[in-house]
This record gives sequence, structure tokens and C-alpha cells, in this order.
Amino acid sequence: MSKVSEVRYVGYAVPDLEAERKFYQDKWLLRQVAEEEGMVYFAAEASDQPYVVRLRQAAVRSVEVIGLAAETSAGVDELHAKVKDAGCKIIFVPKQLDGFRGGYGFRFFSADGLPFEISSGVVAGCARVLKGGEGIPEKISHIVLHSPRHKEATQFFIDVLGFKLTDWIGDFMSFLRCNEWHHRIAILPGPPCLNHVAYDMPSVDDMMRGIGRLKRNSVDILWGPGRHTAGNNTFSYFVTPNGFAVEYTSELERVEDTRTPSVHAPRPEIMDQWGIGTGGPQTMPHPEPDNRLFQPADR
Repeated sequence: MSKVSEVRYVGYAVPDLEAERKFYQDKWLLRQVAEEEGMVYFAAEASDQPYVVRLRQAAVRSVEVIGLAAETSAGVDELHAKVKDAGCKIIFVPKQLDGFRGGYGFRFFSADGLPFEISSGVVAGCARVLKGGEGIPEKISHIVLHSPRHKEATQFFIDVLGFKLTDWIGDFMSFLRCNEWHHRIAILPGPPCLNHVAYDMPSVDDMMRGIGRLKRNSVDILWGPGRHTAGNNTFSYFVTPNGFAVEYTSELERVEDTRTPSVHAPRPEIMDQWGIGTGGPQTMPHPEPDNRLFQPADR
């Protein structure tokens, strides 16, 4: 069965492009790899994805596209057929992509109106092995979304895109995997929007060093440092100049393909085993419907 195999990137439209560019380049320490036709692309140093963030200037902020990977062009075609049969609005059918690093893919809107791209055959980026103590992100770890129909959205990722359910927290937060990692997508109730994008750090020490660097650059921590229970990963959350939440994480659990899903009863220790960090879920940006639901990006 064809399925999504990985998360590639998130494309953002932002009112203040220069502030967001400086954040990702000078503070978050991604590497700008291209700027063309109004788009700015950033790669993570240890990822072979050609880029993990795409930025474009716009009047209002929005998520322009969430990029996912399939293994083959045949897999792209099969997933397109399944997405179409599920009743999703197709933005464009499978074709050769003319953006940076190319590939073959299609785009669609989820039932909530968020835009997704599934692609294969993109030209890989130049990954390097990070040295201990650099304190910079390796790659995108996972993406958390809100949906007003979060259980139906969870089932769509399972039935149509081939994800597997790893865990629930109560009946309000699902954790979905597409490979050996505990989750690549998680879904919460709420208006249709992005909650946050998380980036893997090589170790807890690297995460703490990254927090220190951000603090020296006047980027305050919203919540953390701490350790979740679902996934057993450490966390620390921040917000970009244009208001998007981002996370440093480390030690995300690897799971066997035969794992039976667990249900964690909600309590403070489930959200943060340590309970020593600043803030909490209440200090995260309040979810609001994305500003451009069901409106396709120009590119």
C-alpha cells in the first residue's frame, strides 16, 4: 500500500519576511539555500531534504503548504487517487514540480482547508553530521495540527495517507507515525490551523545549548524545557517574529511497527514528566483559523 513516508517542509506566508528570515538564519540556525521568485528556502544541516522551511512575503500570515514525501512517483499517483476518492479538493494533479529542487507531486486541501503537497523524486540536499554541542536542529521532527473534527482528521491520515496510530492522550490528541518514529503528525481539537513545527536536536545537551543561544538572542521560551510522555521526547517551545510556534525536541521514541496504541489519561505529568519548566500549554499561541483556508498559494 502506498503511503506517506516522511515530512518534508512547511511553506509560510508572512507579513514581515526579513524578520522571519533573520530568525531562521541567525537564531534558529537553518541554512538559506535559495531565493527565487519571491520564495526563500532554508535547509536543516543534518537533513537530506532540500529545504524544511519556505517563506514568502504576504499581507497576512498563513500556512501555504505542508510538504509530505512518498517513496515513488507511482506512490504519488496512488495517493492522489485515494485523496480524490476521499472527497478532498485537489489543488493540482500529479505533475513535475517547477519549484526549487523539483520533484513529482500533487497538492490538495484537507477537509478543513489546510494545503498539503505529496511528492517524490526531489533533488536531495547536502546533509552533514553535526558535531556534539553545536546546538542546532537536525531536521523537522513532527508537525502538530488543529482540526474541528480531530477524530475524523486522524482517521483520514490513517485510512488515506497510510499513517499508523501510535498513541492518544485522552480522546483529544492523536499521535501518528509514517516510519519508525513515534509521531510525525499529531492532531488536536480546535480551529483548522497549524499548532507548531518541531525540530529534532541531536541530544538533550544540544537542545539546552540551543535554548541558551535563543535566550542570548532575545528569544524567550514559551514552555519548557520539559519531557512529554507520549513519545518520551524533550521539548522547548518558542514563537517566530510572525507568530508561528516552533519547538526544539530530542530523544523522540523509536517504535516497532507492531506497536499497539496506548491511551494516556490526561494529567500534568503526561504533558511534562519533569514539571520544572516555565509556562505550559496555556502560554502557547491561541489557535485561530488559518487566514487562507481553501486558498491555494501561487507556487
